[in-house]
Amino acid sequence: MSGAKALEVVRPGALTTVQDPGRPGYAHLGVPRSGALDTAAYALANRLVGNPRDAAVLETTLDGVGLRAASAVTVAVTGAPCAVRVSGRPVAWGAPVLVPAGADLEVGRAESGVRSYVAVRGGFVVPPVLGSRSTDLLSGLGPAVPSRGAVLPVGPAGPDPVCGADVLPAPGAPAELVLPVRSGPRADWFEPASLAALWHSAYRVSPASNRIGLRTEAGTPLVRARAGELPSEGVVLGAVQVPPDGLPVVFLADHPVTGGYPVVGVVPPGPALDAAAQARPGVPVRFVRQAG
Repeated sequence: MSGAKALEVVRPGALTTVQDPGRPGYAHLGVPRSGALDTAAYALANRLVGNPRDAAVLETTLDGVGLRAASAVTVAVTGAPCAVRVSGRPVAWGAPVLVPAGADLEVGRAESGVRSYVAVRGGFVVPPVLGSRSTDLLSGLGPAVPSRGAVLPVGPAGPDPVCGADVLPAPGAPAELVLPVRSGPRADWFEPASLAALWHSAYRVSPASNRIGLRTEAGTPLVRARAGELPSEGVVLGAVQVPPDGLPVVFLADHPVTGGYPVVGVVPPGPALDAAAQARPGVPVRFVRQAG
């Protein structure tokens, strides 16, 4: 790996994927949206290195990633706070950093939250699929999860300057995840008293959560008002689906495009879903009824 503008993976981490805004508009073909889970952290990483808003980055999970630069590059790490080192020396998190040619970039274990975002000036230019460079863990579309030794090409730097702002917003990981919920199409499938209890029950983030959905545990299960099963129907990002155990599941970026369990409500895209991307197992979850 010499001369080419690229980063080599020397430590893949627990789960590192390439992500961009995703591939919306293909649900009718059975293709999920995918894309970065924490959209604010993704946007900030690209802004810090002067990338276009849709440039591809790396999304890490819990224990970061290790990379080696083929030539000098500028990077920024956002999302879950973590130690960042270049050739063993501590450097800034949440700021643009120069990585010299041949140097190792080590993105460490998340100190809080779950997912960190590694942007490089020029973006990662792996081949796009249906207009996106995102890895979709449900359908398998997009680039493979990078393994040790994988070489990730970097594109040419664009005209935008590297961000020199002194202060940029970087929300921390939630101590309590509060999810606003608009009433869903199948709320009438549940007992009124059980539905009312949804707004007061203390759930927790389940360890079974992933990019497909945030699963809950420990709260009061919702009780159905009708028997039988629902024919599969379309579901959207943020849909709150209720499986047979009665514990809500909030669909995230890699969610299926159809589902057969009733959807009690929908969490609108925005800060709440970004916070869901950073909520660790055991974090309390509270659903709040939202009009509209």
